[in-house]
Amino acid sequence: MPAPDVAALLAQLERSEPDIAESARVAVEWLAGGEALETISQFDVCEFLWYTLPIKVPGDQATIARALGRLLRLAGMERYAALCDSPATARILLTYVREGEEAGAAAYHRELEATGVLPPDIAELSWSSIMGPEELGAHVACAAALELAIVTGDPVDREELTRRWLTAPRAELGGDCWLHRVHGERLNRWVLGRGTARRELAQPFEVRLHAPIAAPDESHLEPLRWLLGLARTGVRLTERLNVGRAVAAEAADRFGWGNRTRSGVVRGEADVPALTELRQIAVHDLGALRRSGRRLVLTTTGRNLLDDRAAMWQAATPTLLAPAPGEHDFEVSIRESALMILVDGDVVRDDDLRARVAEVVNGEGWRTTDGGRVGGADLTGPLARLRHRLDALGLEAAAGKPETASLEPEAASREPVRRDVDAGTWRLTTAGRRGALAALRAQALRPRQYAGLG
Repeated sequence: MPAPDVAALLAQLERSEPDIAESARVAVEWLAGGEALETISQFDVCEFLWYTLPIKVPGDQATIARALGRLLRLAGMERYAALCDSPATARILLTYVREGEEAGAAAYHRELEATGVLPPDIAELSWSSIMGPEELGAHVACAAALELAIVTGDPVDREELTRRWLTAPRAELGGDCWLHRVHGERLNRWVLGRGTARRELAQPFEVRLHAPIAAPDESHLEPLRWLLGLARTGVRLTERLNVGRAVAAEAADRFGWGNRTRSGVVRGEADVPALTELRQIAVHDLGALRRSGRRLVLTTTGRNLLDDRAAMWQAATPTLLAPAPGEHDFEVSIRESALMILVDGDVVRDDDLRARVAEVVNGEGWRTTDGGRVGGADLTGPLARLRHRLDALGLEAAAGKPETASLEPEAASREPVRRDVDAGTWRLTTAGRRGALAALRAQALRPRQYAGLG
């Protein structure tokens, strides 16, 4: 059966209901964009009625929705026409009018979720609110697949269907899958970035970050594993809800953090910044610990991470670049640039690192609050946070302490070669280099969101 001809349908509507023909023409141009009606999906119709129409299309919205419904009925698309006349559409349009755009958009998202055709986030991919062409194509294709499954009456596991649709090789993509296409698009966008210095620094990583960064075979993330292990029986806290002196002193001694304590003497958690950062990672970023009274206890998530080394690696390494509360893109960009500079494992002097990072962020267009160029003082907070996080996860060689954990197994039995790192330099361990790459990959593949959206 040939696809409905839009021009013919509009002509028919002009003869039968001339008062709404122009409204129908406006609606179908926005909805189909000149393509045949057979190319539209339920998702397209819902998005037009519940988002595009009330925000972008001038005119009487109720009349335009009703006119589109008449046109779709003439085309034999009764399911889509019913959406135009539905109570949900009337309710959402009224919400925009009475409560404003934010409330209307929230009502749109709730109703769209209820239809079942909205592709959900899955472990492999969280959808962006700002999509490139590849991601938009994947999203539309997944929505159509979900709609087809619902219409045929089959039981629908939305996450499983979305995962299968994204990861299966597809002939129309030359044997590639949608997930690879979306990841490639996001990685390319991240590499291009802003500014010549940033692009030159990031360019080699487009290939290096193409595949997931596997956890190293040797021991890694030992501080996190140690803290979660202690929490199996509970970590006692002081009256001020800090980790006690004995645990803080053990951590400083065990992980070489004593050389970076604030006072040179460990009196409690406040003297060991890396321990405070480790607690922040475990409690707030990973949800692996929670406070119960005056104890830190292990959550179900924490138990699962302890039992699965790969899962711990995948969850913990992105926290190197996780934004702190109130932190802006500027601070994250500083830490991101520093990791790209450090990732090849050379010892880098602190002043050299600051100079190179300043060159990158100034090239990106960042400026101080008074409009000047970014200098060393502006880098201090973000770089201190990065160092504490690297220490907290055991990914940087500690000052004055040789790195032995990253030696090859056959070399571990021999006298280790000292590779001392003083407090004025930076150097990642072998696991740290992998961790930096994993964090950069997670940063590159993160979904793009409008300001204010999570």
